[in-house]
Amino acid sequence: MAGKTRKKSALPAGLSFKRLRAECDPETLGFDTTASLKPARGLAGQDRAIDAIKLSANIDHKDFNLYVLGREGTGRHTAVARLLTEAAATRPLPSDWVYVNNFDAPHKPHAMQLAPGTAAALKLAMQHLVDDLANDIPALFESEDYQTQRRAIEDEFGQKHEEPIAEFSEQAHAQNVALLRTPMGFMLSAVVDGKPIKPEVYEALPPEQRNEIDEKIEKLQEQLADILKHGPQLEKEHRQRIEELHAALAEQIVSIRIKEVQTQFKNAENILAYLEKTRLDMVSNAELFLMSATKPNGGPFPEVIHKHHQDPRFDRYAVNIMVSHEAGPPAAPVVTEDLPSVSHLTGRIEHISEMGTLSTNFTLIKPGALHRANGGYLVIDANRILVEPYAWDTLKRCLQSQSISITSLAERLSLSSTVTLEPDPIPLDIRIILVGGRRLHMLLLHLDPEFGKLFKLEADFEDDLPRTAKNTRAMARLVAGYAAKENLKPLTAAAVAALLDHAVRLADDSTKLTLELSKLTDVMREADFYATGQKQDLISADDIDHAIRQSVLRGSRIKERMQEAVTRKTILIDVKGQSVGQINGLSVFAIGRNHFGRPSRITARVRMGTGKLVDIEREVELGGPLHSKGVLILGSYLASHYALDVPISLHASLVFEQSYGGIDGDSASSAELYALLSALSGVPIRQGVAVTGSVNQNGDVQAIGGVNEKIEGFFDICMAQGLTGEQGVLIPASNIDHLMLRSDVVEAAKNGDFNVIPVKTIDQGIEALTGVTAGRRGRNGQFPKSSINGKVEAQLHAFAETRRKFADHNNDGLDIGPGNGTDQ
Repeated sequence: MAGKTRKKSALPAGLSFKRLRAECDPETLGFDTTASLKPARGLAGQDRAIDAIKLSANIDHKDFNLYVLGREGTGRHTAVARLLTEAAATRPLPSDWVYVNNFDAPHKPHAMQLAPGTAAALKLAMQHLVDDLANDIPALFESEDYQTQRRAIEDEFGQKHEEPIAEFSEQAHAQNVALLRTPMGFMLSAVVDGKPIKPEVYEALPPEQRNEIDEKIEKLQEQLADILKHGPQLEKEHRQRIEELHAALAEQIVSIRIKEVQTQFKNAENILAYLEKTRLDMVSNAELFLMSATKPNGGPFPEVIHKHHQDPRFDRYAVNIMVSHEAGPPAAPVVTEDLPSVSHLTGRIEHISEMGTLSTNFTLIKPGALHRANGGYLVIDANRILVEPYAWDTLKRCLQSQSISITSLAERLSLSSTVTLEPDPIPLDIRIILVGGRRLHMLLLHLDPEFGKLFKLEADFEDDLPRTAKNTRAMARLVAGYAAKENLKPLTAAAVAALLDHAVRLADDSTKLTLELSKLTDVMREADFYATGQKQDLISADDIDHAIRQSVLRGSRIKERMQEAVTRKTILIDVKGQSVGQINGLSVFAIGRNHFGRPSRITARVRMGTGKLVDIEREVELGGPLHSKGVLILGSYLASHYALDVPISLHASLVFEQSYGGIDGDSASSAELYALLSALSGVPIRQGVAVTGSVNQNGDVQAIGGVNEKIEGFFDICMAQGLTGEQGVLIPASNIDHLMLRSDVVEAAKNGDFNVIPVKTIDQGIEALTGVTAGRRGRNGQFPKSSINGKVEAQLHAFAETRRKFADHNNDGLDIGPGNGTDQ
């Protein structure tokens, strides 16, 4: 009957201990140790991501660059490296690229594309060419043939220079004037008694005679000036004839040596064109080789072998290799850039200090990762490139223009005024693979309109995979492969089972296995260390368990301090007895890599009011939006479930006691609702039962995260104060599949000392917490009076009636003055 209610009962039975931890049976694995297993190749459960990587690696169309997203430790970098290496093996070797001097505009070096393996050969050939000419040209200019031609030119121009002077000297002599050679040039002097006249003798002459001498010398000086003005032109012609002689002689030997190099690269038209320009420049600058030959070695001992190509004056003929590939089996480059700054991506132009100033030339151009990966694949960490100034913008510009332009950051920011270069851009054919997180990927898509155009593909790595027999065996093979790769001891089947149990725990789902393989491999390394210390040949299940426990212990200092505060009653948490309007809610704390649960006392207080539900956490701005949402849902639940025929006349307050930091999340909303129902009904709540779970407006208890840590956190508090058998945790029924509790919690549940109780609705939960029937509306539309819901509704009706009477009383006593009333 609707009017009958169940009396207060004992704590309901919880889940069977078998449901609290789904362990892997070593007998089902089919091996004794991992030494007998064939290691798995690749990754299990990542087919979607692997297909995306393969598509990006093999498609020929541009802009199909790839963003690899997922959690750290899921094997993203390993999979990318393996798949790109496989794809690279099917692609041809890319071209070599070098920079050579632009003889017409040295500040704009030329980029040359060469066949694979050609760059090093060209550089060596040019070095040999310079060395050979540095020996051949000086020897040629010391030859008898050169000396004969040089003397002929000197004699010819000497005669052209001296003959007019000699004729003039005779003419002057006939007029008793001598032509004198001085360090300052030519000088005319009158002759007396066969000798140039002295100044004192000149001054003693009569004025008429001095005037005669002056006029004679003035006319001769004009004639001498006419003769001497042809001297510079003769000198110019002389130098020109010498240069022509040098060029004619140098051209012979230069052409011979250049021909040898041209023969070596006869099938490369761009090299032949460059060699022709080099030949012309060498012929016109043959003196460089003469200067090198006369340059002292600067030491007390002669050099046995002098590398002339190391002389900076011959840098104009150098070959600066940007990227060179050894000829061999076809394979495109796979490059990973760990520091993707602008200079590391596109290269840089270095400078050297000369006489207090900075200078540069094309041999100081250094390649970047884009040069090394050109024709292949470049892997970059997305977070790192985005924090480097202008690196992301530079990468996008290179992808859009399909070329590599070298621009220094200082030049771009106008922070440098030194002489710089403008090298030819190098065509870019590359596939970029960014590795990053999911949130960053969404932000880039949302905030950077160019990102989606340049990175058309995404490889989304799974965090876990279903816990099937097939996947369990695949994970065991992955474990075996890693043990062999890292030279770890083989694992027993029981050790693998323990490791897979840990994988389930990390997945927070008893039906899943985590794919965060790095966490599993860390446990394997530590377990191998412990096994070595025990002089064991195999890693046992005890070693795995010990490694897991030690990992938890290393990060449990704060957890232990919090538990100590509860035990010492510094933080008030009751795990025994009953209390009205008070309940233990559960939350999860994340300190670094460690997560642990901790109970918090939640209290509710009610009185007559105007329908206001006060969230104290929100009022003081300590409650986050999700927590505030949960509290608002409570108000909606109360308004839609109780006292539907009268206004809500409630003033209630909720608070997390001794909470001094921010609170967010709605996983405590069901606990807050239980506290409110207890406060309204006056029925006490068992303090030995903690609660987690969110609630919706219909009163359904919904799943939450961190269920294992929350249960274990409350268990540890109960254990410290003594288990009574009347303690446990209320969890949403939808969280049952997520249970993978510690062995000691499972053992306590097995012995009946601790309970994990699943509930689907608020009614089920309040019954478990109070031992009193929740109650359902009967045909008369009323809850049973002795039920929780009946007591709550009765209290809300009482608040409404009291409020009505209070309002009537105030209206009856209201004094209305003349002129202020209303006609009835």
